[in-house]
Amino acid sequence: MRTSKLTVLSPEEIQRIDAASMNVLMEVGIQIGYKTAREIFQDAGAEVDEETQAVRLPEKLVRWAIEQAPNEFSLYGNDPTFELRIGGEQHSPVFAGLGTPIRIIDLNSRNIRETNAQDMLEHIILINACEHIHNSQMDVWPNDIPMTTIHTEAIWAWAHNSRKAFGMGCYGYLPTWDMMRMMAIAVGGKEELKKHPRFLAICSVVSPLQMDQTQAEGLLICAEYGQPLAISPEGIAGATAPVTLAGLLVQENAGILAHIVLAQIFRPGTPVFYGTVSTAANMRSGAVALGSPETCLITAASAQLAQYYGLPIRSVGGATESKREDVQAGVERMATLLTPVLAGVNLITCAGTLDSTLLESHALLVLDDEMCGYALRIGRGIEVNDETLALDVIKRVGYSGSYLAEAHTSEHFRQQLFMPSLFSREAFDAWQTSGEQLAIDHATERAKKILAEHQPRQVDPEIAKELDAFRKIVAERDLNDFYAYEQIEMQDYKNL
Repeated sequence: MRTSKLTVLSPEEIQRIDAASMNVLMEVGIQIGYKTAREIFQDAGAEVDEETQAVRLPEKLVRWAIEQAPNEFSLYGNDPTFELRIGGEQHSPVFAGLGTPIRIIDLNSRNIRETNAQDMLEHIILINACEHIHNSQMDVWPNDIPMTTIHTEAIWAWAHNSRKAFGMGCYGYLPTWDMMRMMAIAVGGKEELKKHPRFLAICSVVSPLQMDQTQAEGLLICAEYGQPLAISPEGIAGATAPVTLAGLLVQENAGILAHIVLAQIFRPGTPVFYGTVSTAANMRSGAVALGSPETCLITAASAQLAQYYGLPIRSVGGATESKREDVQAGVERMATLLTPVLAGVNLITCAGTLDSTLLESHALLVLDDEMCGYALRIGRGIEVNDETLALDVIKRVGYSGSYLAEAHTSEHFRQQLFMPSLFSREAFDAWQTSGEQLAIDHATERAKKILAEHQPRQVDPEIAKELDAFRKIVAERDLNDFYAYEQIEMQDYKNL
């Protein structure tokens, strides 16, 4: 049977958290500074207090929105034949990159330096080559290009170098509209993008109990284009959320549901992930402890809540506060990776980072791909049937034979046994003879090989020309252009 699903809440406890969350939404509500969002909620029957900007949601509206959100959908790649089924009868999680690191462990010198645009490009190339990791999400934040062009440079790099799915955050009205228009150019138009979504939008939920204007603007635009939204709070137990994990879950759940309601009012049927990046505070410093066991518990509980509502879930995994690829990194990232796999999380953003996702390592990204395969094998469990029981083979081999030469072994070992290519399994003498390399050394070599052998995609010349023209338009703007579109009178959601 498949390995039993990890649960940390009883059915009664899930119902209590649900009831408490509905109480918070009805009595406290969500503070929303963005007038357009308040008006959308009010038109749908929510109670709006303009003085405090609080929006209180009736339970009936919340339940309606949950019903509108699909329990399954597909996320496609730049290559239209690339399809990731999300939710429903999904048997294995989809893995993705993690965070927006601003520093990187250089692949050649192994020194820590600031990230640049080349690192962003190389990250996309490496994920394109991974066996288990299928989505990059603007996972490296380059320091050497203007922040006003980062989003278009990232999509340009994806369009030319990846066949897989892509994504970024909800960065406000104009940048998100840029992203949708540029994605549409890359894949053949807005209708094609809506029919076959390629873009995973990370919509951050501000804790405690707020909705940020920038995130709400991006949410509405991505909803209009039919792109999946990962509603993602990062509540910190003891800092921005109650220190009790049950209390954190109540607050987190209320925030997630409020954002799902907005998406469904605006465009019923918008695909959404119930998401979590919530964790505990390091009570000695106030910083986050993303690699903590509490992250594992919050993730598993959030998965149960998502499944209670019939929604796919996205969570963090493979997280660590370590600053190097050391034992601490291995312990924390495997704990936070294996937990969502066993809890039934649909999309796990897990790969390539250290230092609470602020430090990137290309070598670690490649190593994480192998760790994902390790976790998947545990999650797949043990299949028991007449063939796998191997009774005939056991009788034939008897007391002193070997199974190495048996046809049964050659027929089944690839499917039954996890076969690492980066982890050391050779004898000690052989390891010494071959150079005493560690797993991270093998991963470094593989990353270098992937980058050296990569060939860009052949983009249709007309599409490439249009993409470059759009890049030029965005590059000619300054920050004032972006600020101008934060004014409500400049926003037109009917003609995106």
